[in-house]
Amino acid sequence: MRQWASQWRTTIALAGAALLGACSGDFDSKQVSLQLPQLTLPQPTPQVEAPTAERRENARILASYGGVYDDPKLQAMVTHLVDRLVAASEKPELKYQVTILNSPSINAFALPNGQLYITRGLIALANDKAELASVLAHEMGHVIARHAAIREEQARDAALASRTISEVIKDPQMGALALAKSKLALASFSREQEFEADGIGVGISARAGFDAYGASRFLTDMQRNADIKSGGAQEGEFLSNHPATPDRVRNALANARQFGAPGRGERDRVEYLKDLDGLIYGEDPSEGFVRGRRFLQPKLGFTFMAPAGFLLDNTAQAVLGLKDGGGEAMRLDVVSVPAEQTLPDYLKSGWMENVDPQSVEEFAVNGFPAATATANGDKWSFRLFAVRFGSDVYRFIFAAKTMTPAVDRSFREAIMTFRRMSLKESKEVKPLRIKAVTVRRNDTVASLARRMATDHALERFRVLNGLGAHDRVKPGDVVKIVE
Repeated sequence: MRQWASQWRTTIALAGAALLGACSGDFDSKQVSLQLPQLTLPQPTPQVEAPTAERRENARILASYGGVYDDPKLQAMVTHLVDRLVAASEKPELKYQVTILNSPSINAFALPNGQLYITRGLIALANDKAELASVLAHEMGHVIARHAAIREEQARDAALASRTISEVIKDPQMGALALAKSKLALASFSREQEFEADGIGVGISARAGFDAYGASRFLTDMQRNADIKSGGAQEGEFLSNHPATPDRVRNALANARQFGAPGRGERDRVEYLKDLDGLIYGEDPSEGFVRGRRFLQPKLGFTFMAPAGFLLDNTAQAVLGLKDGGGEAMRLDVVSVPAEQTLPDYLKSGWMENVDPQSVEEFAVNGFPAATATANGDKWSFRLFAVRFGSDVYRFIFAAKTMTPAVDRSFREAIMTFRRMSLKESKEVKPLRIKAVTVRRNDTVASLARRMATDHALERFRVLNGLGAHDRVKPGDVVKIVE
């Protein structure tokens, strides 16, 4: 959740519109999530000059994915990869510009004009230049095949046809707490277009001199990374409109075999990992940090603890949470409420339907004014909280399929953990970073994993370094750890 609470509505309005050319179904990692409300979309004019449209899409993408990640060394490496790939592509006359996005999600996408976007989360997961080149070449494949241009037209039609409602929730059942995909819904390519881009991308990468098997390795690690978060559960085969990752891996392997056996082509793993040294891993400091089920926002100066069993996902627009089993969920976001409007009046103001006015009550949370109410839908019951903190109001929306007294009590106990962070706490909370280390004589996978400042340390160390369940490290290897 960003520190600039006053821009929340603007960010939502921009990012809610369809972003063009996004591969959210293929390179976006599995994340706990809640569906965002249907949003008021800007109505596109019938005829918009290309530069204006491209600037608008660029603004939407930056708003959705944390802006630009400023790392000159990393940018130079990525730009050099793109230049090599362009020279080996079917259309070397096309011009590309690549932007690294300040987001921990694993995603990459392209706009019709050749604007390529790749998240730092994806760069952190890749293990060598061949793997990253495979992703960039895949996105170039969408541009070469004009998939992004086709998707632009479809996204515009979808925006025009979209039902416009108020800026936030109007239907509790279908609104912010329906279980769905994380982040913002992005216009996605079809299954056939993804396979076509895979084929084009592997060919470009191989002709540029990179190991043609980079795509299959990266896709495998992407699925393993998703399994860590989901416990192995599948998300409807990536919403069923994209190839499942096992299919993508098989397709990538088949394409790679056309260029020879494994072991040919450049990988440059050691140089790549050294370029990654110091890369922020996970949340950016401006968006706060998830540590287990605790969320800390040192920039804004508050913290809270989610109910037991919840897994949190910190996005640019909200902190989202889902309990094991999927029967309970939560969302925390920030809204601007006039100082003269009381919190009970805000809860009854219509931003959410079916609020029981008799349930509204005022109280205090660690010295801050607060109010609560309940609301009901056909399948979900809601416990709502509004807490005034400084000049903004923080809105907690808890949901349960079965709202028992014990469940409701756990939601009330969670809200009481909302408090101001001390100056000492704010200074001690620091971002996680990738560190490239050389394996020493007595190091093992287990001993290196113990240095990981993450959950699922052993599994995540293996995935971050492309190691299988039985693979070992040897002295002199360079590996990634998270500190």
